[in-house]
Amino acid sequence: MTGRPKHAPIKPSWRCRTCGIAWPCSAAKLWLLGEYRNDRPALLVHLASLQEEAAGHLAALNPSALSANLTDRFVDWARGR
Repeated sequence: MTGRPKHAPIKPSWRCRTCGIAWPCSAAKLWLLGEYRNDRPALLVHLASLQEEAAGHLAALNPSALSANLTDRFVDWARGR
């Protein structure tokens, strides 16, 4: 990896440190795609790991609100087309 991204998540809320929207934001996605451009499977493993971490944090913050599928947010966007 070439360094820490500007659009990093604030934990435990998993909002973008820079733009404040749900992370990964568009800028974070672009950065991640660039960082893992030669290894899409590693990107998917990394995102799945972050998804698990986020699920634990978000459930602790508000257990009743975690009905959304985090797979769409964390992993599905990065799958090859």
